[in-house]
Amino acid sequence: MNRMSMMEQTNLAGEDEDEMYSGFNDYNATLDTDDLQHDESFQKAVMRTSHGRRPPPTGKIPGTAAKGRGAMPSSMGRLTTGQAGGEMARPMTAVRAAGYTSFGNRGGGFDPLNQSGPAPPLEPKPEDTPEEKIKQLEKKVNELIEESCFANSTGDLSLALEKAKEAGRKERVLVRQREQQSMGDSINLDLTYSVLFNLANQYAANEMYNEALNTYNVIVKNKMFSNAGRLKVNMGNIYFKQRNFPKSIKFYRMALDQVPNAHKEMRTKIMQNIGIVFTKMGQYNDAITSFEHIMSEAPSFKTGFNLILCYFALGDREKMKRAFQKLLTVDLKVDDEDKYLAHSDDKQYNLVVEVIKNDSLRQNERARKYEAENCIKTAAKIISPAIEPTFASGYDWCVDQVKNSQYLDLAHDLEIDKAIMYLKQKDFNQAIETLKSFEKKDSKVASTAATNLSFLYFLENDMAQADKYAEVAMQADRYNPSALVNKGNVLYTKGDFEKAREFYKEALQNDSSCVEAQYNLGLTNKNLKRLEDALDCFYKLHAILRNSPQVMYQIADIHDQLEDTAQATEWFMQLIGVAPTDTSVLARTGEIYDNEGDKSQAFQYYYDSYRYFPSNIPVIEWLGAYYIDSQFCEKAIHYFERAAIVQPNQVKWQLMIASCHRRSGNYQQALETYKHIHRKFPENVECLKFLVRICSDLGLKEAQEYATKLKKAEKAKELKDQRASSGTRRGSGRAKREGSAGSDRETSAGGSRKPSSKGRRSGGNRLDLDDDGKPYQVSNKQEIDSTYSDPLGPQMERPKTAAAKRNEHDELFDEDVGDDLLPE
Repeated sequence: MNRMSMMEQTNLAGEDEDEMYSGFNDYNATLDTDDLQHDESFQKAVMRTSHGRRPPPTGKIPGTAAKGRGAMPSSMGRLTTGQAGGEMARPMTAVRAAGYTSFGNRGGGFDPLNQSGPAPPLEPKPEDTPEEKIKQLEKKVNELIEESCFANSTGDLSLALEKAKEAGRKERVLVRQREQQSMGDSINLDLTYSVLFNLANQYAANEMYNEALNTYNVIVKNKMFSNAGRLKVNMGNIYFKQRNFPKSIKFYRMALDQVPNAHKEMRTKIMQNIGIVFTKMGQYNDAITSFEHIMSEAPSFKTGFNLILCYFALGDREKMKRAFQKLLTVDLKVDDEDKYLAHSDDKQYNLVVEVIKNDSLRQNERARKYEAENCIKTAAKIISPAIEPTFASGYDWCVDQVKNSQYLDLAHDLEIDKAIMYLKQKDFNQAIETLKSFEKKDSKVASTAATNLSFLYFLENDMAQADKYAEVAMQADRYNPSALVNKGNVLYTKGDFEKAREFYKEALQNDSSCVEAQYNLGLTNKNLKRLEDALDCFYKLHAILRNSPQVMYQIADIHDQLEDTAQATEWFMQLIGVAPTDTSVLARTGEIYDNEGDKSQAFQYYYDSYRYFPSNIPVIEWLGAYYIDSQFCEKAIHYFERAAIVQPNQVKWQLMIASCHRRSGNYQQALETYKHIHRKFPENVECLKFLVRICSDLGLKEAQEYATKLKKAEKAKELKDQRASSGTRRGSGRAKREGSAGSDRETSAGGSRKPSSKGRRSGGNRLDLDDDGKPYQVSNKQEIDSTYSDPLGPQMERPKTAAAKRNEHDELFDEDVGDDLLPE
């Protein structure tokens, strides 16, 4: 029927030629869409398409359409607005397009398929299908690899290895599942490679080298992995760590053969490794071949420095010179430093400079510049004594070469290094002359030289010159912390602690990381009895130098002076953990326990101190007193004999030995000991008294003879005391007693005892004899000498450039906490 109507409406050529546009206004029933929503076959076809699964149009928003009429959604998802009644709707835009009118009240929204209802729910994904399980397992393996890498980056190597092993196990399960599902052709080789490579790396990081090598072999021997041959570099690195140098070279060369020539950087690094291994093996000629090839293709500072070392090992002077000149031609590849300078008239540029002056690129440039300067200066130090008859002439040649190169700024640093070499050779006059030559140079170099001169004069105890050059250094560069520290040290030795304190504080304001200024400021506060301020300084320093024995001792000592025994004991225990063989620290800890009444703990630390230093008289004295208190006189004899060996001219120890023999009931041995003492010290009154008493007790005839000698000795002693008292000042009335055990009540073993300058509490025990010859204990203000109680000396400032940090290693005068301590 439709076909017939179409034929009727069709006009053949030649018919009605006068009507060219006839037929355009005729209605074609084929294009009628009114009945499509009732056509079931058409609706089913539409439901299978993406259009049928789309959600319905957005519902009407109240107030945006006319009553009872739906507004058709726009192409942008907005609803048009309309007016009530049959009036024409307001246009969507402010300017109405020509020939077009927007009617929002033309009925409901465009919904030819009558789908204005809610969208059907999404079909749930089937999670139990084999493909989905394999996909989830792959995802889990990748997550484990990432977790392993993150754990390695944070230093948790054991966790990284565990995650890598778990990833390997799950990857094998994944492969088996693919094979069971006949999906072997779709095995993810990249995932297998990642699992094995990560596992090998984690084995190597945990120093499980055999397991790492086995895993690398699995990757290398599998022909399905492309470019796996370069992993032989990693295998060569493992053999290098195992010091299996021949195999290391073998694998490096195999890797070099498999790296294409286009990868020049990779090939250069492998050849660098080969040269280093040859150097380790002592095959310097083979190493030189590798290094020379690298210097001709892609020169670098490390390679040039290694080449100089090889020539130095062979003793080839001319080639050392040529290699040094070649080193100076290496391009640093760092942009001009001027771009980091601020411009006074361009605020926008200054903001940019503020951002980039310490960014990662700038830090990388500083690191490369520091590496270059370090290689050049170290090479000059090494070859200077070898290329010329004297190291001075060799240094002069190196300085001349540097002056003619792009690294002109290093020339002054090399000259200062030359002065330091003089110091290492104990040629102080030449060092001083070299440093004095910098006085008229630019401010930075002059400040460095003056700082070192101040240091040298301080070591020679020439405080006037040390003070003079400290002032010169500060005038040249007031912000030089080393110069300020030297000035403070000069004032410290003069006892002007207040002024010294100000200079130390100024040095810290200029450089908060100056540990020398921080340490000396703490000691200055300690001398000024500002113990809390001193403690604060040393706590700050402890945060920087975690295991410094000097700092830990000062903290413990200040706590002891503040009578905080618990904290003092805790810090001394930590100090013993860092310096377990320091005898003075062990004795000081024993002293604290003794003051607290814990004799057993005190004995343990005193005994440990005695084991490391068996000639310390105060420790020996305390141990002897401890055994006498414990009624073990026989054991005390051993310590008094040791003291008698250390101080053979002190009669006290001999008398203590005899007294111990007598108390233990060995009278015959006691008598022999007293006779020996009398022969060595015939005028000793105490010895004669004991001889008279013991001979009388034993009924010996020598008692009368010793009694006569005793009377003569007492008379001689009285005359001696009278002469001594007449020579003293009027009113003193004290006679000095010498040569007896009683004299030891006022002096320590070996001489008079100095008063404590640290305000310590009494510690230790000292033995003496009573009138009956029995030993007893006398509390004594005993001071245990300390190794760590003095301030740092002046600082030798190392030559350094603006872009490089200080390089203190391998230098004689290092800015370290323990160097150059001032006498207290």
